[in-house]
Amino acid sequence: MDLRFTPEENAFRDEVRAFLRTALPDPIRRKMVAGRRLSKEDLVSWQRILNAKGWAVSHWPVEWGGTGWSPVREYIYREELQQAPAPDPLPFGVNMVGPVIIAFGSEAQKRRFLPRIANLDDWWCQGFSEPGAGSDLASLRTAARRDGDYYVVSGQKTWTTLAQHADWIFCLVRTDPAAKKQEGISFLLIDMKTPGITVRPITTIDGGKEVNEVFFDDVRVPLENRVGAENKGWDYAKFLLGNERTGIARVGVSKARLRRLKEIAALERLGDKPLIEDDRFRMKIAALEVELKALEMTQLRVVADGGVRARARARAVLRHHRARRRISAPGCERGGAIIADPTDRQRRSVACLRACRASVALRPRRRRHDRAQGWLGLRHRRCEDAGHPWRLRGQARRVGAACRRPTRAFRPWIVSPRCRRRRRHAPTVSD
Repeated sequence: MDLRFTPEENAFRDEVRAFLRTALPDPIRRKMVAGRRLSKEDLVSWQRILNAKGWAVSHWPVEWGGTGWSPVREYIYREELQQAPAPDPLPFGVNMVGPVIIAFGSEAQKRRFLPRIANLDDWWCQGFSEPGAGSDLASLRTAARRDGDYYVVSGQKTWTTLAQHADWIFCLVRTDPAAKKQEGISFLLIDMKTPGITVRPITTIDGGKEVNEVFFDDVRVPLENRVGAENKGWDYAKFLLGNERTGIARVGVSKARLRRLKEIAALERLGDKPLIEDDRFRMKIAALEVELKALEMTQLRVVADGGVRARARARAVLRHHRARRRISAPGCERGGAIIADPTDRQRRSVACLRACRASVALRPRRRRHDRAQGWLGLRHRRCEDAGHPWRLRGQARRVGAACRRPTRAFRPWIVSPRCRRRRRHAPTVSD
């Protein structure tokens, strides 16, 4: 398997890089480098620049605005976009509901929604999770009752990202309560301006308000807004989630953060020399670069294979989260409040996480990390570098890992039951 890029592919990389250098507005670039939140106007203006170039929905079929690129070119484009760094097109429309409409929607729905998704004329959000129906999504209780040519929707969605900006929401709703729980679900497109919809923000641990609760009180949705057949929404949701996981390794993001970490280390001083010249620090950077290269090779093997295999994707997810944690760790060494870029939001986040030891906000990512570890048989492995002889589950292993703090004070629910049993008889770190 030849993983080298051809001259044509390298020329395409140069083209993408040149476009991003000239087309990305400086205010957006500065916000991305500093790790600050982008406004809705920033995201809309940038996606419209990409759409004018023909690159906003590059992976879609050509007839609906796609580019027809090969998987290798698509990989190069995504990597350069992340390294610029530039915002990705809004995923809720471009990567989630757009492909569902292309695959299962009616011709009228395709003509109505797809051009507006590509140009971000309509901002979409995702209405899947509910109280009591997160990991077990099929247990959702938001109901849609037929009333002539309408569905009457009642219920609640939660953790709805950026719903405060949304014009539309795609929802899983229960249309047949008597059927098996996976078989009684339909996929609806709902206008957020419809009477009866209430959006309530949820304040996260770092003070952000990007996630929300959405309430539906007898909301009338036309039948023409149902995607595909009634009670087949579970199949469409599985298709959507497969697209959502595509490109999750985000190698370009890790490369950009590592580059930024080196820039900061060149300015920070350790004694009478820059931090970047410290031997111990340089060894950590070298280890990160090796791990990141391994992640890149894994992703390139998937691209060269022409598809996304489950085991290779799991390996990419696992290595991505490990790389992100380890890139963050060296930045904590000198003060405990610096990640890879010393912004106020990151200082607040680290302080809160260290105080709380484990954040509820880490749990969805921890579940995904655990799933990848399970697929690869790495769930329980000795972990001396974490300050405890047994690996804690997922990303909540230890927030202060770089500060060399012990992990014994962690909450007991973070440790898997099997790990907890083994820990009682395990030797201590001092042993």
